[in-house]
Amino acid sequence: MPPCPDFVLSMSFPTRLFLIRHGEVEARYQRVFGGRIDMELSPRGLSQARALADHLRPIHFDAVYASPMKRAQQTLAPLVALNGYLPVNLQALREVDFGDWTGLSWEQVKERFTASAFDWLAHLDRNDIPNAESANAFRARVEPCLQQIVAQHGGQSVAVVCHGGVIRLLLAVLLELPLPKMANFEIDYASLTVVDHAPGRTEVQLLNFTPWREQP
Repeated sequence: MPPCPDFVLSMSFPTRLFLIRHGEVEARYQRVFGGRIDMELSPRGLSQARALADHLRPIHFDAVYASPMKRAQQTLAPLVALNGYLPVNLQALREVDFGDWTGLSWEQVKERFTASAFDWLAHLDRNDIPNAESANAFRARVEPCLQQIVAQHGGQSVAVVCHGGVIRLLLAVLLELPLPKMANFEIDYASLTVVDHAPGRTEVQLLNFTPWREQP
């Protein structure tokens, strides 16, 4: 019996993942390890979310997944309003828990823990952030979610609205790279990263595009 057309399609074309980070957060949480704090967007963040939705308006998504946290939901709202999507909220897509660093500014982390904010992925990977979610636990939470999305949407286009840490972990899994290496990739507020994924092959088509920012 020949394979069904849907199976052939999913094997012939990659799943296109649109990885979307939430917009700028309220001022008191900027340059702060927010993690599990359920903060809202700033006025600028809301504007960024609208610009991002306008940019994505012509694109048809076969499915939309999102973190249930407020900052992701507020970023998603303009896209839903424009295109009428019914997003699926997944707890697994919430941001990493920074433990004792939660709520501290970059400078406070430096003072109290003699740790550079720029090295947070390495610290997470070494499991030396007190009471934080370990890198292994973080991956064990997020990777099955990615596998589920890819398995259900072979050959389709999928939007995933989430967080900077989650996007870096997704890229680490997709590209088969160590998590600390993701520090080399900037993931801005309200940014768009597009990845094509098929069995045995992953290609980054767009990295950290910010449609709200004036282009040079």
